Amino acid sequence: MPHDFPLITTISSALGLSLILGFFANRLKLPALVGYILAGILIGPFTPGFVANSKIAAELAEIGIMLLMFGVGLHFSLDDLLKVKKIAVPGALLQIIAATLMGAFLALSWGWDLSAALIFGLSLSVASTVVLLRAMEKTGLLQTINGQIAVGWLIVEDLIMVLVLVLLPAIANTLSGSASVMPAENLWISLLITTLKIALFIAVMLIAGKKVFPAMLWHIARTGSRELFTLCVIAAAVSIAYGASKLFGVSFALGAFFAGMMMRESEFSHRAAEESLPFREAFAVLFFVSVGMLLKPEIIINSPLKVMMVVGIIVIGKSIAAALLVHFFKYSLKTSLTVSASLAQIGEFSFILAGLGVSLGLLPEEGQSLIVAGALISIALNPLVFKGVSYLEEYIERHPKLKSKFIFFNDSLSQLENETHSRYLAKHIVLIGYGRVGSYIGEQLIKKNIAFVVAEQNREFVSALRKNNIKSISGDASDPVVLVQTHIKNAKMLVLAIPDTVKVREIIKIACKLNPKIKILVRCHDQEEIEFIKKETSCDAFLGEEELAKSMSKKIFDLI
Repeated sequence: MPHDFPLITTISSALGLSLILGFFANRLKLPALVGYILAGILIGPFTPGFVANSKIAAELAEIGIMLLMFGVGLHFSLDDLLKVKKIAVPGALLQIIAATLMGAFLALSWGWDLSAALIFGLSLSVASTVVLLRAMEKTGLLQTINGQIAVGWLIVEDLIMVLVLVLLPAIANTLSGSASVMPAENLWISLLITTLKIALFIAVMLIAGKKVFPAMLWHIARTGSRELFTLCVIAAAVSIAYGASKLFGVSFALGAFFAGMMMRESEFSHRAAEESLPFREAFAVLFFVSVGMLLKPEIIINSPLKVMMVVGIIVIGKSIAAALLVHFFKYSLKTSLTVSASLAQIGEFSFILAGLGVSLGLLPEEGQSLIVAGALISIALNPLVFKGVSYLEEYIERHPKLKSKFIFFNDSLSQLENETHSRYLAKHIVLIGYGRVGSYIGEQLIKKNIAFVVAEQNREFVSALRKNNIKSISGDASDPVVLVQTHIKNAKMLVLAIPDTVKVREIIKIACKLNPKIKILVRCHDQEEIEFIKKETSCDAFLGEEELAKSMSKKIFDLI
């Protein structure tokens, strides 16, 4: 194989081998990414035979991370991020502390010094946003409140890691016990500068981004050139991410994520997401290949027990800590399990932090190898973890006594206030979800003075609704207990305004059992979903595009 063209050689070997091994992994009922990682191991520098250019592969992987994060930004608005801040911010902070302590205690038991133990623990504490997004897209959780909490949680983790990466070189001498310790004043100045840079970046994206990006897409779309539109999307994702990294010190991933969120304000955001999808998928494969190239297989052979202990902290320890934290914030069982599965892996920031620790002489090379091995195994296991928590949830649902342990009977937000007027307890409307669609419906019902009760998973939403004297409860409406609390047995209508197709079907079944005569209106996202719901139930289903066309047609006829 020619070595005169390292870029072409790396791309062709990585994609070709990934296709073959991904196919066989799929046939063996394993996630395709297991094949991609194995491809990286085979063409990596630590296995015999052909060796691809790992530096080029790493740079291609960075482009993949940019495009993936840009893509999720196109589907994740700033409002989505802000509405989960009360759980994402404290949850991420506490989870990082818990995971860092677990990893540090493990490293100290091996005889490592405190600085190595802290860096090792921090590396195990932060999950990969890229891996999470892949799992969320495959399971359809990205647009749900549980998906928003998990993504918001990881975005907070990423921001914390940006601060850690900036501060680590500044405090390296202190951690290593060197005589040349940085003065405390300089340390606080470094922290202040980094924080200001991040704040300035976010401010620029909010102020200029909301106007510049949508206008740019609009002008490019007017040309009618598809290739220019695609080029605009890819150039925005990569260029803004790079510029954010150089000017403000944030990671490529965060820069691309915020660029996507701002471009979401454009009416062409859905087209931008579709046009960039093939690029995102191809470069995502290169990300997993580059991860595989980092592994030194001998670490698994020489220290299998250590590797197992590291994987145990990542997959089990972190997951339990996250689930307990989410449960402490009084969210549903499904939310706790979703977030815990999302954090049961580590990725890109772990590699960066471990590499920096080794270069500063704070972390032994064995630690870096253990982190990479733990990352590879946890990434490969993550799709199975998502399936596992799904089975666990079903098992708990089938056992009422066990399920009762996860219900907050004394939680004021999970039930209507005692002084609730009788008009909200009978002949009322039960509204599931209070997002963009649900809130609009709610506003119209208020104008008509029609009594309704909202069931919403986001506890912050419920608190805000109650302050505005809107009757609401917090909880997952696919849980019969939650529907009972809305007094659905006496309701005259159920309105489903949530995007989760699977959950909608579950809610309909439960509602019909509790109140066989209830009228049901359902929000749908495609014609296939509408046909299924109409076939299986007597519900009235509404498709966004179809209703928009009807409204526009009616307006046309009114004006003629």
